[in-house]
Amino acid sequence: MLVLTRKSGEQILIGDDIVITVLDSRGDGVRIGIDAPRGIKIQRGEIVKAVGEANVEATKTDEDAEARLRALLGTPNPPVEPQVESAPVE
Repeated sequence: MLVLTRKSGEQILIGDDIVITVLDSRGDGVRIGIDAPRGIKIQRGEIVKAVGEANVEATKTDEDAEARLRALLGTPNPPVEPQVESAPVE
């Protein structure tokens, strides 16, 4: 990680087409402006992390979620087929 000290109005250049400008510094916060081509994604790290965590949480279901949905929709539960164990082949 490159760590730089910049004053208000100073810029950081990334490659040939990204410019980061320090706009203001107040207390524990810094306002920056980013000038980049339209095709470059600029996202806040904490938002990306929160969305990722929410997506992982959304994929988890509890044990009886399907049964509750079927009950709400009035759809009967499918019959449970007995598990048949096969004998090992020698």
